[in-house]
This record gives sequence, structure tokens and C-alpha cells, in this order.
Amino acid sequence: MNRRGFLMTASAAAAGFALAQAPGAAFAAPVRKALPRLKTQQVGSGDINFGYHSAGPEEGRPVVLLHDFGYDIHSFTEVIPLLAEQGFRVLVPYMRGHGSTRFKDKSIARSAQPEALGADTLTVIDSLHHPEAVVAGFGQGAVAARAFAQLKPTRCKGIVAVDGLWRPVPERAALQKDRRGFARKLWTANSPDWRFDEAVFARAAVSFDNPDFAAILTDTPSNAAVPTVSAPVLTLRGSASGIPVDDPTARMIEGAGHNLPLEAPQAFADAIAEMVRNAKWRT
Repeated sequence: MNRRGFLMTASAAAAGFALAQAPGAAFAAPVRKALPRLKTQQVGSGDINFGYHSAGPEEGRPVVLLHDFGYDIHSFTEVIPLLAEQGFRVLVPYMRGHGSTRFKDKSIARSAQPEALGADTLTVIDSLHHPEAVVAGFGQGAVAARAFAQLKPTRCKGIVAVDGLWRPVPERAALQKDRRGFARKLWTANSPDWRFDEAVFARAAVSFDNPDFAAILTDTPSNAAVPTVSAPVLTLRGSASGIPVDDPTARMIEGAGHNLPLEAPQAFADAIAEMVRNAKWRT
């Protein structure tokens, strides 16, 4: 059918645990009641069955949003309607190791190598019958976007990337023992000025109960090279991000940290809309 319509992320796990004693003020905001969760479906034609949320007209230009390790699809709750209202088809899968995304067989390697992450993005758009897409992500999601573009250059119409840098990940035993505590430290280190409240964290933390959460982090590569891609790339960086990235080409978003889609949703959505409208679509 014709459709017009590099991270790391567990990046700052290294930096995150190095900064594990970050101030607790990030958790001092008033506690709200449980927040609504995005409705999801399941899809997958390969080794993994992906949980995903979709929005916008089915014939709209496809946009895939990819979250970082230790975050989840709710990082995009404010971005999704901004894109759907512009007529884009928005697809937001849980990354492997998160939420309702599941491996189909116990024997399948729980890999978090860039090539595997790129193949996941391909599986999602193939399963949903989209021949091409713009892909946007932060941290591990940014790595996956670049890996997808390297894997299928003609099918990636553009990338919006935030803090796509891999770092070594220490304290794996601590993750096995207390994954929520690990994620709290990660969030605080990655966005030291962001005062998120318990309801925001609790909504995402449900996704960390995935049985492969720890295994995926364990396989995170150390200092993997950022894939070179032919697709257009627009890099963004929050001025208050705790990720140690040195990218002079990045568009600076003042006041935001690493979880830029949730901290500065309008700027993130505007960058994606710019990429979609400037892309050279074949279909």
C-alpha cells in the first residue's frame, strides 16, 4: 500500500553511577496520583514481539520514536499529540528489555549491540507495513536510529538524535538488585536540573520489570563507534544534560536535560517536523 502518509544511555550509567550521590532534590517535587498510561498493541515478525503505541492518521508520514535504556515510551507523551496533530503517523515501540516487548525464545541472545537495535526498528516498520520512516530517539534510541539508517539507508528518511553516545556500564550487580534505584540515579545524573515527581518516575518504572531488562544492560557495548550514515541527521542537546557529549553540531535546547522529549517536547517535536518536511520521500 502507498503510504503518504550514537548514546548511550545506559550511557550515563557510567557517568550515572559515578554520580550516584547526586542531590536528592530531583525527587522533592510534589507527588501526584498515578498518571494515565499510553495504550499499546503488540507486533513483531522476527525474534521479538514489540509492544508499541501508535497515533495519528494511518496514511501519514511515519515517525518512529525510540527511548533510552532506563526510560520508556512515556518520555514521548507530550510529543506524540504534537506530531499526530500535524498528520504524521507516530509509532512508539518499547525498546528491547522494556515494557511489553518480549523475546519469543529463551535461547535468543539478549543483545544490546547497535546492529541488533537497528534491526528492531526495521522489524517494527516492516511489521506495520511502512516502507520508510523518520526516526528520532535519545540515548540508546539515538544509537538505534543511526544503526537502522546504516542497515537500511534508503528506508531511513532522516534522524533526530539526542545524546547518542555509548559509555562503559559499571555496577551491573546493583542493577540486578535494585533496577528502580539504578534508574533513579540514572535520571538524576542525566538531567540534574530536572525536578520530576514520583508519578512521572513510577509510570516509567513499570517498564523496568521486563524479564530482560538487566540482560540488555549487561550486553551494552563500551565506547562503540557512532555509525556513519547517509541519512540527514539533526542532533539536539539539552543545555542541562548530564551526558558527557561533545558535539559542536548539536542544536542546543536551553534548560533541558537528557530526557529532552519530556523536558522540552515542543523543541523535540519541531525538530522532527522539520526533518519530515525536508525529507525526500519515495512513497
